[in-house]
Amino acid sequence: MAKSDTTPSKMDHLRTIWLFSGCSKRELALLERACDEASAPAGAVICEEGHAGRELYLIVAGEAKVEKGGHEVARLGPGSHFGELSLLDQQPRSASVIAITPMEVLVLPAREFASVLEEIPSMAIRLLETMSLRLREADERAYG
Repeated sequence: MAKSDTTPSKMDHLRTIWLFSGCSKRELALLERACDEASAPAGAVICEEGHAGRELYLIVAGEAKVEKGGHEVARLGPGSHFGELSLLDQQPRSASVIAITPMEVLVLPAREFASVLEEIPSMAIRLLETMSLRLREADERAYG
């Protein structure tokens, strides 16, 4: 993935992401410093199942599919995030994420992730809410 030059600022993008909706201006400024901007062309594998995870991704623009065992299990678009599980448990990626369209993302590296969670407790709560929702959706797919 290559660094991108986007017109809206990182702060503008961060404000639109549900995960950070409860953040103060100070917290958003911390996130802005911690995140990098990147782009991915359609077809790019952004993260690969079974590989080490070293970042959390926040989708600014574009669409991606999530594959587990070679089967599509979800689609993600602007405002979505992925990659947090590997940062929380230091286990390999549980799924692959592939760009369907060209994408713009914000990347929160692992080295910044823990300190951001400590500084922004509301983000940790939102991550838990998201993981709970994803678990319920996976259960529904598996057990109907």
